[in-house]
Amino acid sequence: MSDQGQGFESLGELTGVESTPQNEAPLREKKVDSLGRAYATGKRKNAIARVWVKPGKGEITINGKTADAYFARPVLRMMIRQPFVITSRGGANEQGEFVGEYDVYCTVTGSGLSGQAGAVRHGIATALADFEPPLRSTLKHAGFLTRDSRVVERKKYGKKKARRSFQFSKR
Repeated sequence: MSDQGQGFESLGELTGVESTPQNEAPLREKKVDSLGRAYATGKRKNAIARVWVKPGKGEITINGKTADAYFARPVLRMMIRQPFVITSRGGANEQGEFVGEYDVYCTVTGSGLSGQAGAVRHGIATALADFEPPLRSTLKHAGFLTRDSRVVERKKYGKKKARRSFQFSKR
């Protein structure tokens, strides 16, 4: 009967398991290959991006082209640089050129340019979190590590598109 009054704190002593603080997050390890690069796959719509991140001068290469040549629209270029800007690992210099701490090599297939830019951003953020685990909370809070699962709905038979019916005529 004397065991009932001690509370739950002594329960760990009885079972032989030491209690751990609830607020401690598990420590993540740096994931790099033999060449010192972090690899990740990013996905958006039907686009799939394979991304390698390594320390460098901030050069971003997509399918053998520079980011400025591959993504002509400034909005798409801004999108793929967001993970570096939000983690203070890159930004624009006086001439307006992007300067960063990491080089990015990427191959992307499928979808259109907007979907490909989203896939590259997702891949860069995931690879950056693997290369520097302390950045994971910043990237996660910004929503860059979450895969946007929205995809195009498939076409159904008997319909013109996914939901659009053929024009109805009474006569």
